[in-house]
Amino acid sequence: MEEGQGQQNTARVLKVDSKDSWDSYVTQASEQGSPIVAHFTAAWCMPSVAMNPVFEELASTHQEALFVTVDLDDVKEVASKYEIKAMPTFLVMKGGAQVDKLVGANPDEIRKMIERILAPSSHIHVA
Repeated sequence: MEEGQGQQNTARVLKVDSKDSWDSYVTQASEQGSPIVAHFTAAWCMPSVAMNPVFEELASTHQEALFVTVDLDDVKEVASKYEIKAMPTFLVMKGGAQVDKLVGANPDEIRKMIERILAPSSHIHVA
């Protein structure tokens, strides 16, 4: 029973481990009308690893989007399809198409990019 519900770690970031799982997440998100935020990373890339907690925090804050992490060493085809040349790279997709891309470990910029893209559909102000 490894569905993630009994875990104390409430990570909402899904790991893409093959081109098939990437295609499946893209299809699922498109059908649900959800944007995808992808973190292209590698275990040996310290700036990418350092962004993991920020990415997980964003995933819990913005539950209307599907957050995935893609290890370039595991899924090279996906990385080359989206011309990922450096890590970390953050890609935002809507309806199966890329709408934004950010290269570099910059927590403030990734937050701004995600809020800019997700804000129009979820304009809720909490005082």
